[in-house]
Amino acid sequence: MQLLKRIRPLYVVGFSLPLLAVFVHSCSKDPQLAAEVSDNIRFEVPPGFPQPVYDFSNNPVSKARFELGRKLFYEPALSRDNSTSCGSCHQQFAAFAHFEHDFSHGVDGLLGTRNAPGIFNLAWHTSFMHDGGINHLESQPIAPITNPVEMDETISNVLLKLQARPVYRSMFAEAFGSDSITTQRMSQAIVQFMGLMISADSKYDRYRAGTATLTPQETAGLATFRSKCASCHTEPLFMDNGFHNNGLPIEPSINDSGRAHITGLAADMYTFKTPSLRNITLTFPYMHDGRFSTLQECLDHYTTGVVNSPTLDPLIGPSGIPLTAQEKADLLAFLATLTDNTFITDPRFKEGQ
Repeated sequence: MQLLKRIRPLYVVGFSLPLLAVFVHSCSKDPQLAAEVSDNIRFEVPPGFPQPVYDFSNNPVSKARFELGRKLFYEPALSRDNSTSCGSCHQQFAAFAHFEHDFSHGVDGLLGTRNAPGIFNLAWHTSFMHDGGINHLESQPIAPITNPVEMDETISNVLLKLQARPVYRSMFAEAFGSDSITTQRMSQAIVQFMGLMISADSKYDRYRAGTATLTPQETAGLATFRSKCASCHTEPLFMDNGFHNNGLPIEPSINDSGRAHITGLAADMYTFKTPSLRNITLTFPYMHDGRFSTLQECLDHYTTGVVNSPTLDPLIGPSGIPLTAQEKADLLAFLATLTDNTFITDPRFKEGQ
Protein backbone atom coordinates (compact mmCIF):
# COMPACT_ATOMS: atom_id res chain seq x y z
CA MET A 1 0.00 0.00 0.00
CA GLN A 2 5.51 -5.54 1.51
CA LEU A 3 2.51 -6.95 -0.68
CA LEU A 4 1.87 -10.16 1.23
CA LYS A 5 3.79 -13.13 -0.12
CA ARG A 6 1.63 -15.86 1.36
CA ILE A 7 -0.90 -17.28 -1.10
CA ARG A 8 -4.38 -16.29 0.02
CA PRO A 9 -7.67 -15.49 -1.72
CA LEU A 10 -7.72 -12.11 -3.43
CA TYR A 11 -10.38 -9.72 -2.22
CA VAL A 12 -11.38 -6.71 -4.26
CA VAL A 13 -14.22 -4.45 -3.17
CA GLY A 14 -16.29 -7.04 -1.43
CA PHE A 15 -15.89 -10.08 -3.63
CA SER A 16 -13.22 -12.74 -4.03
CA LEU A 17 -11.28 -13.73 -7.10
CA PRO A 18 -8.95 -16.69 -7.59
CA LEU A 19 -5.32 -15.78 -7.12
CA LEU A 20 -3.60 -14.97 -10.40
CA ALA A 21 0.10 -15.83 -10.44
CA VAL A 22 1.55 -13.13 -12.64
CA PHE A 23 5.18 -12.22 -12.59
CA VAL A 24 7.08 -9.00 -13.12
CA HIS A 25 9.98 -9.08 -15.54
CA SER A 26 13.31 -7.96 -14.11
CA CYS A 27 16.24 -6.69 -16.11
CA SER A 28 18.62 -7.47 -13.28
CA LYS A 29 21.09 -10.28 -13.72
CA ASP A 30 21.26 -10.85 -9.96
CA PRO A 31 19.24 -14.09 -9.43
CA GLN A 32 18.23 -13.15 -5.90
CA LEU A 33 16.98 -9.70 -6.91
CA ALA A 34 15.26 -11.17 -9.94
CA ALA A 35 13.40 -13.61 -7.70
CA GLU A 36 12.27 -10.76 -5.45
CA VAL A 37 11.15 -8.54 -8.32
CA SER A 38 9.21 -11.36 -9.95
CA ASP A 39 7.05 -11.91 -6.88
CA ASN A 40 3.31 -12.03 -7.52
CA ILE A 41 1.75 -8.75 -8.67
CA ARG A 42 -1.73 -8.60 -7.24
CA PHE A 43 -4.06 -6.42 -5.23
CA GLU A 44 -4.75 -8.03 -1.89
CA VAL A 45 -6.56 -6.52 1.08
CA PRO A 46 -4.32 -6.93 4.15
CA PRO A 47 -5.81 -8.66 7.19
CA GLY A 48 -7.82 -6.23 9.27
CA PHE A 49 -8.07 -3.59 6.53
CA PRO A 50 -11.53 -2.46 5.38
CA GLN A 51 -12.65 -3.06 1.82
CA PRO A 52 -11.06 -0.51 -0.56
CA VAL A 53 -12.79 2.34 -2.31
CA TYR A 54 -11.14 1.87 -5.70
CA ASP A 55 -12.60 -1.02 -7.69
CA PHE A 56 -9.88 -2.94 -9.51
CA SER A 57 -12.52 -5.07 -11.24
CA ASN A 58 -12.84 -2.16 -13.67
CA ASN A 59 -9.05 -2.05 -14.14
CA PRO A 60 -7.95 -5.69 -13.83
CA VAL A 61 -4.52 -6.12 -12.29
CA SER A 62 -1.92 -7.48 -14.67
CA LYS A 63 1.85 -7.68 -14.95
CA ALA A 64 1.79 -5.64 -18.17
CA ARG A 65 -0.29 -2.80 -16.77
CA PHE A 66 1.76 -2.66 -13.57
CA GLU A 67 5.04 -2.50 -15.50
CA LEU A 68 3.66 0.18 -17.81
CA GLY A 69 2.46 2.17 -14.81
CA ARG A 70 5.87 1.93 -13.18
CA LYS A 71 7.59 3.18 -16.34
CA LEU A 72 5.15 6.08 -16.61
CA PHE A 73 5.58 6.97 -12.91
CA TYR A 74 9.30 7.48 -13.47
CA GLU A 75 8.93 9.04 -16.94
CA PRO A 76 10.15 12.70 -17.08
CA ALA A 77 8.57 13.15 -20.51
CA LEU A 78 5.27 13.60 -18.71
CA SER A 79 6.51 17.11 -17.90
CA ARG A 80 6.74 20.07 -20.28
CA ASP A 81 10.55 20.20 -20.38
CA ASN A 82 11.09 16.45 -19.92
CA SER A 83 12.76 17.07 -16.55
CA THR A 84 10.28 16.00 -13.90
CA SER A 85 8.53 12.68 -13.24
CA CYS A 86 6.08 11.60 -10.57
CA GLY A 87 9.05 9.86 -8.94
CA SER A 88 10.96 13.14 -8.76
CA CYS A 89 8.76 14.29 -5.87
CA HIS A 90 7.71 10.88 -4.54
CA GLN A 91 10.79 8.91 -3.45
CA GLN A 92 10.51 5.31 -2.31
CA PHE A 93 12.95 5.59 0.61
CA ALA A 94 10.73 8.38 2.01
CA ALA A 95 7.55 6.29 1.61
CA PHE A 96 7.08 8.11 -1.70
CA ALA A 97 7.05 11.55 -0.09
CA HIS A 98 9.69 14.16 -0.98
CA PHE A 99 12.63 13.91 1.41
CA GLU A 100 13.32 17.12 3.34
CA HIS A 101 11.27 19.29 1.00
CA ASP A 102 8.61 21.64 2.36
CA PHE A 103 7.57 22.25 -1.26
CA SER A 104 8.77 20.31 -4.29
CA HIS A 105 10.56 21.81 -7.27
CA GLY A 106 8.65 21.51 -10.53
CA VAL A 107 9.63 22.55 -14.04
CA ASP A 108 11.88 25.62 -14.23
CA GLY A 109 12.58 25.19 -10.51
CA LEU A 110 9.13 26.52 -9.61
CA LEU A 111 7.71 25.84 -6.15
CA GLY A 112 4.15 25.10 -5.13
CA THR A 113 2.53 25.90 -1.79
CA ARG A 114 1.84 22.42 -0.43
CA ASN A 115 3.94 19.54 0.81
CA ALA A 116 4.08 16.36 -1.29
CA PRO A 117 2.42 13.55 0.72
CA GLY A 118 3.57 9.94 0.87
CA ILE A 119 1.97 7.51 -1.58
CA PHE A 120 0.63 4.25 -0.19
CA ASN A 121 -2.73 2.57 0.46
CA LEU A 122 -4.33 4.91 -2.09
CA ALA A 123 -7.07 2.42 -2.94
CA TRP A 124 -8.66 3.24 0.43
CA HIS A 125 -8.87 7.00 -0.16
CA THR A 126 -12.15 8.67 -1.07
CA SER A 127 -10.41 11.84 -2.25
CA PHE A 128 -6.92 13.10 -3.05
CA MET A 129 -4.81 16.22 -2.56
CA HIS A 130 -4.73 18.15 0.70
CA ASP A 131 -8.03 19.81 -0.21
CA GLY A 132 -9.73 16.71 -1.61
CA GLY A 133 -10.04 18.37 -5.01
CA ILE A 134 -9.69 15.02 -6.80
CA ASN A 135 -12.37 12.45 -6.03
CA HIS A 136 -11.25 9.45 -8.11
CA LEU A 137 -7.93 7.68 -8.13
CA GLU A 138 -7.78 7.50 -11.93
CA SER A 139 -8.13 11.29 -12.14
CA GLN A 140 -5.34 11.95 -9.65
CA PRO A 141 -2.32 11.58 -12.03
CA ILE A 142 -3.76 14.26 -14.33
CA ALA A 143 -3.47 17.01 -11.70
CA PRO A 144 0.33 17.10 -11.24
CA ILE A 145 0.92 16.61 -14.98
CA THR A 146 -1.11 19.71 -15.83
CA ASN A 147 -0.27 21.83 -12.77
CA PRO A 148 1.78 24.87 -13.94
CA VAL A 149 4.22 24.69 -11.02
CA GLU A 150 4.63 20.91 -11.12
CA MET A 151 4.91 19.22 -14.53
CA ASP A 152 3.16 21.95 -16.56
CA GLU A 153 2.27 19.77 -19.54
CA THR A 154 -0.91 19.17 -21.50
CA ILE A 155 -2.37 15.69 -21.65
CA SER A 156 -2.63 15.90 -25.44
CA ASN A 157 1.09 16.60 -25.71
CA VAL A 158 1.93 13.81 -23.27
CA LEU A 159 0.00 11.37 -25.44
CA LEU A 160 1.87 12.56 -28.53
CA LYS A 161 5.21 12.04 -26.78
CA LEU A 162 4.27 8.52 -25.74
CA GLN A 163 2.88 7.64 -29.17
CA ALA A 164 6.19 8.68 -30.74
CA ARG A 165 8.09 6.06 -28.75
CA PRO A 166 7.89 2.46 -30.00
CA VAL A 167 8.55 1.11 -26.50
CA TYR A 168 5.36 2.72 -25.23
CA ARG A 169 3.26 1.59 -28.19
CA SER A 170 4.48 -1.94 -27.48
CA MET A 171 3.81 -1.72 -23.74
CA PHE A 172 0.32 -0.26 -24.21
CA ALA A 173 -0.47 -3.04 -26.70
CA GLU A 174 0.64 -5.68 -24.22
CA ALA A 175 -1.27 -4.04 -21.37
CA PHE A 176 -4.52 -3.17 -23.17
CA GLY A 177 -4.68 -5.28 -26.31
CA SER A 178 -3.87 -2.53 -28.82
CA ASP A 179 -1.25 0.19 -29.15
CA SER A 180 -3.82 2.97 -28.82
CA ILE A 181 -2.53 5.39 -26.18
CA THR A 182 -5.35 7.28 -24.47
CA THR A 183 -5.76 9.36 -21.33
CA GLN A 184 -7.82 6.64 -19.66
CA ARG A 185 -5.30 3.90 -20.44
CA MET A 186 -2.41 6.03 -19.23
CA SER A 187 -4.24 6.82 -15.98
CA GLN A 188 -5.27 3.22 -15.41
CA ALA A 189 -1.70 2.01 -15.85
CA ILE A 190 -0.32 4.57 -13.40
CA VAL A 191 -3.07 3.62 -10.95
CA GLN A 192 -2.06 -0.03 -11.19
CA PHE A 193 1.43 0.94 -10.04
CA MET A 194 0.39 3.40 -7.35
CA GLY A 195 -2.65 1.40 -6.27
CA LEU A 196 -0.55 -1.66 -5.54
CA MET A 197 1.70 0.34 -3.21
CA ILE A 198 0.31 -1.30 -0.08
CA SER A 199 2.01 -0.53 3.22
CA ALA A 200 0.89 -3.07 5.80
CA ASP A 201 4.03 -4.73 7.20
CA SER A 202 5.17 -2.43 10.00
CA LYS A 203 5.93 -3.54 13.54
CA TYR A 204 2.44 -2.36 14.43
CA ASP A 205 0.95 -4.69 11.80
CA ARG A 206 2.99 -7.61 13.07
CA TYR A 207 1.87 -6.77 16.60
CA ARG A 208 -1.76 -6.89 15.45
CA ALA A 209 -1.06 -10.22 13.76
CA GLY A 210 0.47 -11.62 16.97
CA THR A 211 3.96 -12.04 15.51
CA ALA A 212 5.64 -9.09 17.26
CA THR A 213 5.61 -7.55 20.72
CA LEU A 214 5.57 -3.86 21.54
CA THR A 215 7.89 -2.50 24.19
CA PRO A 216 6.30 -1.07 27.37
CA GLN A 217 6.82 2.46 26.04
CA GLU A 218 5.36 1.60 22.64
CA THR A 219 2.38 0.00 24.39
CA ALA A 220 1.88 3.12 26.49
CA GLY A 221 2.13 5.21 23.33
CA LEU A 222 -0.53 3.12 21.63
CA ALA A 223 -2.85 3.63 24.60
CA THR A 224 -2.29 7.40 24.49
CA PHE A 225 -2.77 7.41 20.75
CA ARG A 226 -6.08 5.59 21.00
CA SER A 227 -7.38 7.94 23.67
CA LYS A 228 -6.21 11.25 22.17
CA CYS A 229 -5.42 10.87 18.46
CA ALA A 230 -7.44 8.04 16.94
CA SER A 231 -10.62 10.04 16.34
CA CYS A 232 -9.03 11.46 13.18
CA HIS A 233 -6.17 9.01 12.60
CA THR A 234 -8.30 5.89 12.68
CA GLU A 235 -6.69 2.45 12.74
CA PRO A 236 -5.62 0.53 10.73
CA LEU A 237 -5.20 3.12 7.94
CA PHE A 238 -4.45 5.89 10.48
CA MET A 239 -6.67 8.35 8.62
CA ASP A 240 -10.39 9.04 8.39
CA ASN A 241 -10.74 10.42 4.84
CA GLY A 242 -12.08 13.57 6.49
CA PHE A 243 -11.08 17.23 6.59
CA HIS A 244 -10.16 19.09 9.75
CA ASN A 245 -8.91 22.47 10.89
CA ASN A 246 -6.23 21.52 13.40
CA GLY A 247 -5.54 25.03 14.59
CA LEU A 248 -2.44 25.88 12.60
CA PRO A 249 -1.59 29.58 12.52
CA ILE A 250 -2.33 31.01 9.08
CA GLU A 251 0.75 31.55 6.94
CA PRO A 252 0.13 35.09 5.58
CA SER A 253 2.25 34.67 2.44
CA ILE A 254 0.15 31.69 1.36
CA ASN A 255 -3.17 31.96 3.24
CA ASP A 256 -4.21 28.51 2.00
CA SER A 257 -7.95 28.12 2.52
CA GLY A 258 -7.77 24.32 2.30
CA ARG A 259 -10.98 22.44 1.52
CA ALA A 260 -12.83 25.73 1.05
CA HIS A 261 -10.74 26.27 -2.09
CA ILE A 262 -12.78 23.42 -3.60
CA THR A 263 -16.20 23.77 -1.97
CA GLY A 264 -16.42 27.53 -1.54
CA LEU A 265 -18.00 26.93 1.88
CA ALA A 266 -17.10 29.03 4.89
CA ALA A 267 -17.40 25.92 7.07
CA ASP A 268 -14.48 24.38 5.17
CA MET A 269 -12.05 27.29 5.65
CA TYR A 270 -8.61 26.05 6.69
CA THR A 271 -9.64 22.41 6.82
CA PHE A 272 -7.29 19.88 5.24
CA LYS A 273 -7.44 16.16 4.56
CA THR A 274 -6.25 13.95 7.41
CA PRO A 275 -2.93 12.36 6.38
CA SER A 276 -2.17 8.77 7.24
CA LEU A 277 0.34 8.37 10.07
CA ARG A 278 1.78 5.23 8.53
CA ASN A 279 5.48 5.71 7.74
CA ILE A 280 5.26 9.06 9.51
CA THR A 281 8.89 8.98 10.63
CA LEU A 282 9.91 9.00 6.93
CA THR A 283 7.62 11.63 5.44
CA PHE A 284 8.88 14.81 7.10
CA PRO A 285 8.44 17.75 6.96
CA TYR A 286 4.88 17.76 8.27
CA MET A 287 1.52 19.46 7.79
CA HIS A 288 0.06 20.54 4.44
CA ASP A 289 2.73 23.20 4.06
CA GLY A 290 5.66 21.32 5.57
CA ARG A 291 6.05 23.86 8.37
CA PHE A 292 7.21 21.35 11.00
CA SER A 293 10.48 19.47 10.64
CA THR A 294 9.97 17.00 13.48
CA LEU A 295 7.20 15.00 15.06
CA GLN A 296 8.07 16.64 18.37
CA GLU A 297 7.11 19.99 16.85
CA CYS A 298 3.80 18.49 15.72
CA LEU A 299 2.98 17.26 19.21
CA ASP A 300 4.02 20.58 20.73
CA HIS A 301 1.63 22.33 18.35
CA TYR A 302 -1.29 20.29 19.64
CA THR A 303 -0.50 21.11 23.25
CA THR A 304 0.53 24.77 23.08
CA GLY A 305 0.21 26.07 19.51
CA VAL A 306 -3.45 25.66 18.56
CA VAL A 307 -5.08 28.84 17.26
CA ASN A 308 -8.81 29.21 17.76
CA SER A 309 -11.01 30.03 14.76
CA PRO A 310 -14.64 29.52 13.69
CA THR A 311 -13.78 26.26 11.91
CA LEU A 312 -11.38 24.81 14.50
CA ASP A 313 -12.20 21.14 14.90
CA PRO A 314 -14.08 20.53 18.16
CA LEU A 315 -12.11 17.31 18.64
CA ILE A 316 -9.13 19.58 19.28
CA GLY A 317 -10.71 22.66 20.82
CA PRO A 318 -9.07 26.00 21.58
CA SER A 319 -7.06 24.54 24.45
CA GLY A 320 -5.53 21.89 22.22
CA ILE A 321 -4.87 18.29 23.22
CA PRO A 322 -3.39 17.84 26.69
CA LEU A 323 -0.25 15.73 26.54
CA THR A 324 2.41 15.36 29.20
CA ALA A 325 6.09 15.15 28.29
CA GLN A 326 5.97 11.42 29.03
CA GLU A 327 2.90 10.92 26.84
CA LYS A 328 4.66 12.72 24.00
CA ALA A 329 7.72 10.49 24.38
CA ASP A 330 5.48 7.42 24.43
CA LEU A 331 3.61 8.61 21.33
CA LEU A 332 6.87 9.12 19.44
CA ALA A 333 7.92 5.58 20.35
CA PHE A 334 4.61 4.20 19.09
CA LEU A 335 4.61 6.23 15.87
CA ALA A 336 7.98 4.69 15.02
CA THR A 337 6.28 1.28 14.95
CA LEU A 338 4.29 2.44 11.90
CA THR A 339 7.40 2.46 9.68
CA ASP A 340 7.17 -0.23 6.99
CA ASN A 341 10.73 -1.09 5.94
CA THR A 342 9.47 -3.85 3.66
CA PHE A 343 7.49 -1.30 1.66
CA ILE A 344 10.28 1.25 1.26
CA THR A 345 12.73 -1.39 0.04
CA ASP A 346 10.36 -3.44 -2.14
CA PRO A 347 12.17 -3.86 -5.51
CA ARG A 348 8.87 -3.91 -7.39
CA PHE A 349 8.49 -0.21 -6.84
CA LYS A 350 12.03 0.82 -7.74
CA GLU A 351 12.86 2.85 -10.81
CA GLY A 352 14.39 1.08 -13.79
CA GLN A 353 13.02 -2.43 -13.32
